[in-house]
Amino acid sequence: MAEETRAATTTTTPDGQSERRPPRSGPGREGGQGPGGRKYFRRKKVCKFCVEKIDVINYKDVRLLAQFVAESGKIVPRRLSGVCTPHQRRLSSAIKQARNIALLPFAGRPV
Repeated sequence: MAEETRAATTTTTPDGQSERRPPRSGPGREGGQGPGGRKYFRRKKVCKFCVEKIDVINYKDVRLLAQFVAESGKIVPRRLSGVCTPHQRRLSSAIKQARNIALLPFAGRPV
């Protein structure tokens, strides 16, 4: 049952041709309708550095860099943080520099 809902469905048209349809969107999926019949809406993320007009990302600014490092110690990807591509490149290099001089940890706390 679970595989049927995830996989694309194949139907046969009256003239004998097979037609593939994408899986239906349901609650919890992007573009689907929730339990209340409301459409799913995601606000477009904007780059924090572009909005605040920050051109130089300094590796010494630990408070700023720590916002873009997950608890596990990984650099947060663009699609989650909303940072534009050029700033993400500068941000990742600044985080790596800060790690090398021990301002930021390489890994998070062990469990």
